[in-house]
Amino acid sequence: GKTVIVTGANTGIGKQTAMELARRGGNVILACRDMEKCEAAAKDIRGETLNHRVRARHLDLASLKSIREFAAKITEEEKQVHVLVNNAAVMRCPHWTTEDGFEMQFGVNYLGHFLLTNLLLDRLKASAPSRIINLSSLAHIAGHIDFDDLNWEKRKYDTRAAYCQSKLAIILFTKELSRRLQGTGVMVNAVHPGVARTELGRHTGMHSSAFSSFTLGPVFWLLVKSPELAAQPSTYLAVAEELEGVSGKYFDGLKEKAPAPEAENEEIAQRLWAESARLVGLEMPRASSVRK
Repeated sequence: GKTVIVTGANTGIGKQTAMELARRGGNVILACRDMEKCEAAAKDIRGETLNHRVRARHLDLASLKSIREFAAKITEEEKQVHVLVNNAAVMRCPHWTTEDGFEMQFGVNYLGHFLLTNLLLDRLKASAPSRIINLSSLAHIAGHIDFDDLNWEKRKYDTRAAYCQSKLAIILFTKELSRRLQGTGVMVNAVHPGVARTELGRHTGMHSSAFSSFTLGPVFWLLVKSPELAAQPSTYLAVAEELEGVSGKYFDGLKEKAPAPEAENEEIAQRLWAESARLVGLEMPRASSVRK
């Protein structure tokens, strides 16, 4: 009976996470950019789970305007939001920018979810105990937050390094948000779901080279998880009773692990929060009122 939002839920891990939570009787909202695919996914999930409280809503994380419109609609329609799964991502795409001029991977994977989460915090607090699950990646260990050039405007663009930076930012955000939410009953954790067979890798070159497809392809498919299996960590973080009160942690699959040292740097986390709030136009609370 709990209300759940899953971003990027029309395919891959997001769709399977939504499926699992619908199977458990959740009121599930799929938040996606492509409404045709989103409606089709919602229909699939309703048919598979026989849960008719599965809805499609438009959300483009590459647009601050779309994020604000989505959050306003949710606030208007839903009295409570118990679980927010920040799942959507782009990976290793060319040097694209979002509608607002942010480097695409940093903008969609991190900044978009940063704004969305902050805009939904009142609903999450009103629904406590509630949970936020941020999908990161093992790739965060190769990441570095370059405050002088977060959007890759000064350096030669490195699609891999940009992806790793976005996934490191997600863990830093998780840690800082957890600190700010102490005493509210809202838990937030980050998770590396494992490498899965999804559309996320469409820009990595695996699909474009005949050599990759025929030589490495079969090996790749043997080593990676199915979307169903890769959705288990997100589902676990959303529903496990033993995780009540657990917040600010990083999970590798179903196990809590220590992230990279930079991901645990409180000073970097606070600086990133302040810079992110400035970039997305989020009003900053006074320091004295942060934990009220």
